[in-house]
Amino acid sequence: MIKKIRVLLVDDHMLVLDGLQARLELEGNIDIIATASNGLEALEKAKVTRPDLVLMDVSMPVLNGLEATKRFKVEQPNVKILMLSMHNDKEYILSLIQSGANGYVLKDVSSEELVQAINTVYQGGTYFSSGASDALFSTVAVPKQCDELTKREIAVLKEVAVGLSNKEIAQLLSISVRTVETHRQNLKNKLDIHTSAGLIKYALAHHLID
Repeated sequence: MIKKIRVLLVDDHMLVLDGLQARLELEGNIDIIATASNGLEALEKAKVTRPDLVLMDVSMPVLNGLEATKRFKVEQPNVKILMLSMHNDKEYILSLIQSGANGYVLKDVSSEELVQAINTVYQGGTYFSSGASDALFSTVAVPKQCDELTKREIAVLKEVAVGLSNKEIAQLLSISVRTVETHRQNLKNKLDIHTSAGLIKYALAHHLID
């Protein structure tokens, strides 16, 4: 039996919600368990429905996608967050990554690409549609390969780049959270990179993640 991805859809436009639900329910491995029209409603419904992934707009009334993402990462840290937005502004995207979003897809993508993004994020990866990637990385220089990184630092970098928290990395690598924090600081110092976007760009450029 196929394990279905339990998805909560969040958008303040009913027409968008209806269209997304109708399209995604055609996929055999996706189950739309609930919909919400703002971030606060999404948080409340998620407490009851326990989704695997939240597909959420950024600009919404009551509680927007950015603030909702921050709260999801505190209240339900295991839930994957995939943003779906019309905004390709670098600051928007950077803020959401730093708040814990696992991916960012522009609303002009095909339905096939949206399904790919959902599957990628659900499986633990990060996903940025081409328009979002262009906006995010257009002014981020790719550092040269640093030969001074240890195997453990590279392992931590890979997990940081796919969006895991310090606690999740510590559990995965069987080390303490304090040790993860030390490795992250060493990465910043050695690579001279001080943003999550920069670390993702570095990991992609040097084929540490797909």
